[in-house]
Amino acid sequence: MLVIYNTLTRTKEPFITLEEARVKMYCCGITTYDFCHLGHARTCIIWDTVRNYLEWIGYEVKYVQNFTDVDDKILSRAIKEKTTMEEVSNKFINAYFEDMERLNVKKASVYPRVTHIIDDIQNLIGELEKSGHAYLSEGDVYFDIKSYKDYGKLSGRKLEDLKAGASGRVSLEDFQKNKKRDPADFAVWKKAKPTEKSWDSKWGKGRPGWHIECSAMIKKELGETIDLHVGGSDLIFPHHENEIAQSEAITGKELSRYWSHNGMVKVDGEKMSKSLGNFTTIRELLDQFEPMVVRLFILQTHYRNPLDFSHNSLVAATNSWQTLSDGLLFGYQYGEKLNFKNNPATELLPDLVNRFKKAINDDFNFAGGLAVLFEIAKNLRKESNVLTHTGVTTLSSNFLETQWHTLKSLAKLLGLEANQTTLKIELFKKLTDEEIDELVKKRKIAKNAKQYKESDLIRDKLKENNITLLDMSDGSTVWHYD
Repeated sequence: MLVIYNTLTRTKEPFITLEEARVKMYCCGITTYDFCHLGHARTCIIWDTVRNYLEWIGYEVKYVQNFTDVDDKILSRAIKEKTTMEEVSNKFINAYFEDMERLNVKKASVYPRVTHIIDDIQNLIGELEKSGHAYLSEGDVYFDIKSYKDYGKLSGRKLEDLKAGASGRVSLEDFQKNKKRDPADFAVWKKAKPTEKSWDSKWGKGRPGWHIECSAMIKKELGETIDLHVGGSDLIFPHHENEIAQSEAITGKELSRYWSHNGMVKVDGEKMSKSLGNFTTIRELLDQFEPMVVRLFILQTHYRNPLDFSHNSLVAATNSWQTLSDGLLFGYQYGEKLNFKNNPATELLPDLVNRFKKAINDDFNFAGGLAVLFEIAKNLRKESNVLTHTGVTTLSSNFLETQWHTLKSLAKLLGLEANQTTLKIELFKKLTDEEIDELVKKRKIAKNAKQYKESDLIRDKLKENNITLLDMSDGSTVWHYD
């Protein structure tokens, strides 16, 4: 049985959904004012993999991830670039999809945008105001924090300990001007500034507050109560705390049965920030490392723990990916020689599958699942070495094919894939011109010694690297790439 850590209860709990075999899942997405960074990469990869795993064990998952396309930062960028918030948002939403495709992150079921659900947001704010949970003050509408008795249940913060401005993205001046009844009250509707995009409402021209957006999107796309709400741990307070307050104040029902949060990302032990000069975008990272290396690196650390990006750690992940990639490419390299049947319905090895599931069923322990994959990959790499040097394997062809299919299937649900295109790239990387010349010399020595089996193995190895040998009439050998 799948057991997950619930931030709300601070314990691991069996995962039991509202509807049998169905999961309603929501992930807080990006604010569309810049290219995605390492923190976004971790969040998106982790919850994409969770969604993949839930589907693999039999759930039908509706996975919703939003875009916040109205925000002060978007406005600032639009002003700086002399364009509109819509154009800025579209630019970075498109960039988001490009980055995610490279990282092998599947698309969510739905991507709601704030600007597309303004009516739904206004209706929700109207309900809050009508029920006494929100109030109008000089064109702004605030949520009355004291009207919701369970405020703080997710983060563990007590209302009396909260200070002015703690509700996030709200100016301290609001309380100082007596606009708010309590310093912890947060805006659900903001009066329009002269320079920003706004919408008409019964409270005057304005735009939504940050927190109300997700509550409205969840209600519209998934209903009043969902199964799993996820995001980075930095969102626990105030964002998710405020989501709970404004949603549950209206419905009287729990917003989500389970809350899961991934740990934060550091760079060389320091908090990532532009001021420290260690702010790295996904696309900058992928200029240095392969996408599968980044994905593997993220999955090797338990999702709730902090993750420290460094050049050395990614180099180590590159070496790890080489091992895994060798295993994933085994059938493409040797399948024909070993008479693999390439039947998609090939049964997987039950012992390995069960160990894989047991690890991941313990609060999405993907690192434990990866240990099983590396075990298979190392076995296949060992057999490839034996095959290269002796022409035979120590295990039967059928068993090796089953191992390979097991590895490919389990790796795929973690989003880790290598294909024949990857194979050609990897092979070209493996052999330098000097190494090819050395193999040609060894083949000539073997032929002269009438060790034809050895010379043929070297020729076949080079052929697998897309290198053709031509034996010339003068006894020399030249080579070229196909």
